[in-house]
Amino acid sequence: MSELARRSLVGAALIIATLVAATLGGYLFVTLVALAACVLFYEWRRIVQGWGLGWQVAGFVYALVPALALLWIRERSPVGIELLLWVFITTWSVDIGAYFAGRTIGGPKLAPAISPNKTWAGLIGGMIAAALFGGLWASLLELPRILLLLAAPFAVAAQLGDLFESWLKRRAGVKDSGTWLPGHGGALDRLDGLVVVATLTAAAMMAGWL
Repeated sequence: MSELARRSLVGAALIIATLVAATLGGYLFVTLVALAACVLFYEWRRIVQGWGLGWQVAGFVYALVPALALLWIRERSPVGIELLLWVFITTWSVDIGAYFAGRTIGGPKLAPAISPNKTWAGLIGGMIAAALFGGLWASLLELPRILLLLAAPFAVAAQLGDLFESWLKRRAGVKDSGTWLPGHGGALDRLDGLVVVATLTAAAMMAGWL
């Protein structure tokens, strides 16, 4: 099986499992989010081993805050499931758009010292995909119109989250955060963008924008 096929198969399985848990909500979604947070923290601790207590605390916050954000969005928003799915769609669109645009177009590197494979074309492709699909979802379900404006900036923030995780791994001298997900690496590799988008969306809710 090719790398792309394996990556696509695992990605599709993760998306289906996430959508089922998010739609059903309740303890199933809480359990999924808690499990993801625990794995994030475990992988973070492995990466920053020997870096000091501050990095351990930072990892706890890094795993906890987006977990609480996802639960807050799902349970506290009047359009909880719809907004939660917007978060997922926007994040997945960034990843998919950046991956295919980067591989198809190539061009100048975005941050070669941190992540040699990322390109400016990938960043722009991710922004366009997030704005298109996130905006389409928000429009179809008549979600707050500000989401049409937030999709592209959140895409940039997601890419920055990805670069931060890449910097952590480069400093630690590891290729992937784990080996749990064939074709994707670890949970930290797969969820670095979601961490940022979920947190920013919950912050927008608390600010009264949503």
